[in-house]
Amino acid sequence: MLDPGRANAKHVRMQELVALDFLPDQPPPLGISEIHLWFFAQWTMTQDVAQSLPLRLLLAGYLECDPGHIHIERDAHGKPRLLDPPGLQFKTGLEFNLSHSGGALLVGVSRGQSLGVDLETPRRTRPVLELARRYFDPIEATALAGLPEDRRATAFLHLWSCKEAVLKALGRGIAFGLDRVVFELDAAGAVIGLQKLDGDPTPALWHIVRLWPTEIQSGALAWRGPACAIHACSARPPAP
Repeated sequence: MLDPGRANAKHVRMQELVALDFLPDQPPPLGISEIHLWFFAQWTMTQDVAQSLPLRLLLAGYLECDPGHIHIERDAHGKPRLLDPPGLQFKTGLEFNLSHSGGALLVGVSRGQSLGVDLETPRRTRPVLELARRYFDPIEATALAGLPEDRRATAFLHLWSCKEAVLKALGRGIAFGLDRVVFELDAAGAVIGLQKLDGDPTPALWHIVRLWPTEIQSGALAWRGPACAIHACSARPPAP
């Protein structure tokens, strides 16, 4: 479990979870001030994750209902959300978000707290400086350019993941503008704080958690609001 007190107070509280923090045990009941992360290291299902039975079973467990009562739709920006089925009102609003990458799945679950998660797997070599100069804030692009070449791709991916998580928590896609979500990087290229979010006068209310569920994959969790305790779980692969 990640305690909300472990924090870097500059700009935004930057926390970290590594592979050893993703425990195989079931988490405790989901409280109002908690977030549960579920990492599926092997997700081979080809259908839309948001419509898969394993995801509906996971959410049904929190709502203590039949998975047949779980109905999910995507909003105008593609963010999945739960719908109350006709004649049944869930007592406690459940929020969730997901990200699928490299044959793995990351799911975040909370009660009444909008959140965003992103999972990334390194792929082919990309022109990271060209992409950063085109899509990121100039300050971020300059910071990436100042890194040794062998660190740029990793720093770029981590920065991209943090931006994605914030945009997904907002319920917006990349079309909102990656350059409108601005982070600070340290001298080694690590993301250390949210400096600016267009339209939000108080970026310090955001919490960003950097994730390394495996030695290869990285990701981020983001939400705006009060501090939350985080329980990270390593989930069993879904049945085929």
